[in-house]
Amino acid sequence: MRKLVIFDCDGVLIDSEPIANRVFRDLLESAGLKMTLQEVMGTFVGSTKAGCIERAGQMLGHPLPATFGDEWDRVLFAALRTEVKPVEGIPQVLASMTVPYCVASNGNPDRIQLALEAAGLWPRFEGRMFTAADVARPKPAPDLFLHAAKRMGAEPRDCAVIEDTPTGVKAAVAAGMAVFGYVGAPHADAAAMRSLGAVTFSSMRELPALLERA
Repeated sequence: MRKLVIFDCDGVLIDSEPIANRVFRDLLESAGLKMTLQEVMGTFVGSTKAGCIERAGQMLGHPLPATFGDEWDRVLFAALRTEVKPVEGIPQVLASMTVPYCVASNGNPDRIQLALEAAGLWPRFEGRMFTAADVARPKPAPDLFLHAAKRMGAEPRDCAVIEDTPTGVKAAVAAGMAVFGYVGAPHADAAAMRSLGAVTFSSMRELPALLERA
């Protein structure tokens, strides 16, 4: 049994990826870059907000408007408040946890808090939320997971990370942590996560037993 469990947020704790990427797709189309939802998710899932905007500008051939990020936040925050739900089984997993846990996400801290509040999970993570804003390098660098472990008083070798993207798996492996890849969502690339060293699982009901054996 590990001494600390570090959860990613989007796609692991909350079912926010379809919402966030739908909003992003619509705004990109308004800016002149037309992509399907599947293409958007395959290209941008796991990246930071700044990374998404930079990559989209490269694909478009010129930078997105300076106001794009603020508009994305405005539309996305409104959608999350009314639409976001916990990933199926997560409330039960959190209720059964017998070791400390926290959340570490590449997402914007204001958005992560809002989404966790809307999904009813914020009381479980208040004071235990770490984001890319806390470190110099976001995932796939190990900095965020190492920062979370240090703040929570755990050694990296004693931590287990729950992720849903190759980007997050790379970060966990680089940090020297055990990593479990949740593949229950349509965007999950199970083969890629396994190739990077993750133990994959398709239902949150499986997670307590996996952690017990870790």
